[in-house]
Amino acid sequence: MIKTGQTPRLTVVVPCYNEEPMLPTSARVLRDLMQQLMMRRQITVDSKILFVDDGSRDQTWALIEQLQHHDAVFTGLKFSRNYGQEAALMAGMQAAQQFSDLIITIDADLQDDPQLIPQMIEQARSGIDIVYGVRNDRSTDTWFKRSTAQGFYWIMRKLSVNLVPNHSDFRLMSRRAVSALMQYHEAKPFIRGIIPQLGFPTTKLFYKRQPRQAGTSKYPLRKMIHFALDGLLSFSTAPIRAVLYAGIGICGTTFIMLLWIMIQHMRGAVVTGWSSIMLSVWFLGGFQLVAISIIGEYVGRIFTETKHRPRFIIQMDTYSAAFTQTTSLTTPIRFENQSTR
Repeated sequence: MIKTGQTPRLTVVVPCYNEEPMLPTSARVLRDLMQQLMMRRQITVDSKILFVDDGSRDQTWALIEQLQHHDAVFTGLKFSRNYGQEAALMAGMQAAQQFSDLIITIDADLQDDPQLIPQMIEQARSGIDIVYGVRNDRSTDTWFKRSTAQGFYWIMRKLSVNLVPNHSDFRLMSRRAVSALMQYHEAKPFIRGIIPQLGFPTTKLFYKRQPRQAGTSKYPLRKMIHFALDGLLSFSTAPIRAVLYAGIGICGTTFIMLLWIMIQHMRGAVVTGWSSIMLSVWFLGGFQLVAISIIGEYVGRIFTETKHRPRFIIQMDTYSAAFTQTTSLTTPIRFENQSTR
């Protein structure tokens, strides 16, 4: 929470993966916005934009280095390899929490509206710890993506998982909220599900998502499915319970069929044939494979967690170096004509 009259230091965390075509545009837009916020004294002059290079195979990191040489507002983290967007977000927030009062995460494609950032900061100054950027429509999505997203939120809501519908990773968090988030040590944290559990004051700001201006989406169908499974398996044991109920149902149906066969046998109306037998064998075999796979997913996650391997490895860090000479977190500045709360 920001103290009354204090100018917060802001870090904007931008995960990047093969964003060479889009990065120059994103950097220019965010830099201009940061300069405006500094001139209006909404943030300190040493606030930063932190690009997290998630093992890009193109010239993304080279562009980040060029940006750093031209303007001190730009900084970067470079992973040793690709670890995924969730890891990039966690790394950026982890690095920023010790130096920043406010942390905003936003995708590099800027489909989320960066012009919402000043309103987010004002909400934070009023005592809000978490400000969600929420889409007010999904007109830019295909029918398939829109339908699957709505289905995902519906399923998670039925499973009592507290998600913010139509919210991606565009949000503001206070330093204490990020510190609380860092206490979650899952190897593969589902950030969108964890943050609503933190319990700090929250609010939503709505915006219209824009089409991507350059590059390609980093979330093809395969990654979308993996993301949905991560959310489901991280917060619910419902799939295992569903297997249990299905198994009970199949056993009940089998018992009924057994009674029917015995009655038919006593009546002398038994029809010989292999089709019904083969159908039963294939059905039960398929069900067993599905059941084993679901249980295996949970066991695999337990195995991953028990190894305690690092979520990511940072190869280069120019963000922390920018604050090594800083002796205090922020320099308080009193706003003129600001009433005390």
